[in-house]
Amino acid sequence: MQVSPSKELSPYIKHYLFLDNTETALQKFRLFSDGNTGLVFSLKNRLISVINQYDKKEYLPHSFLYGQLNGFKDLYSEHEITLIIVVFQPSGINQLLGIPANEFLDSIIPVEEVFDQKITALEEKLFQQNNQTRVQLLNLFFTSLINSKPVANQIIEHSINFIISGKGHFSIKQLVEFTGYTERHLERKFKECIGLNPKKFSNVVRLHHFLKLLKDKSQDSNLTPICYDAGFADQSHLIKEFKKHTGITPREYLYNTGKLTNNLIKTSSIII
Repeated sequence: MQVSPSKELSPYIKHYLFLDNTETALQKFRLFSDGNTGLVFSLKNRLISVINQYDKKEYLPHSFLYGQLNGFKDLYSEHEITLIIVVFQPSGINQLLGIPANEFLDSIIPVEEVFDQKITALEEKLFQQNNQTRVQLLNLFFTSLINSKPVANQIIEHSINFIISGKGHFSIKQLVEFTGYTERHLERKFKECIGLNPKKFSNVVRLHHFLKLLKDKSQDSNLTPICYDAGFADQSHLIKEFKKHTGITPREYLYNTGKLTNNLIKTSSIII
């Protein structure tokens, strides 16, 4: 289930996701970039970050923040899980906390290291309540963080809108002309506010435009016209870009995965 935050929080938070998985057999999930940072509350059982060749497991904290991803991360579960995911706007976590977003790049960090101890109390309340009350609690908590926060960086917000409206298709020269700022300045601000440089961010935007076009397609769909509609030069270019972000091909995505969210897939078999 996807729920929008309060209007006041919309510049910072894209949406809340509520996910339940009742299977108890060992499962593998793959998390890949959607251009946003996220905060995960795992209310029932902890997710596993690593299972080595001797079946030794490394568990994630019950709650953690994940930053922008250059590639993908694999997570595992061996029990029922109930997840609440706070999906921030591309620059939302930087706006809320004032911390450079590139400090979270390719990282999974316990929430206590990022937020104050109030979040521990929030975790306990979320565990005890239904989803409607959970939304209210989340809104209340994050609203308390935006007091006295500076106005959003207009350069970045305009640039994000420019890239998303073009579905990831632009040249750096076009972005420079649109904003009036130098390439070097834009790259520095993107890394600080979003965590990725403009080109990497645009690649993620284009990938997710392709996934949107792929939605509801059958497993035997012809990918060629979808590939061109998404702005890829050819299928080989699409497959290369897709595998770089997800570790699998578009066809494998259609055949062998369950989609919990746009960027969190459950595989029907363990992907190596």
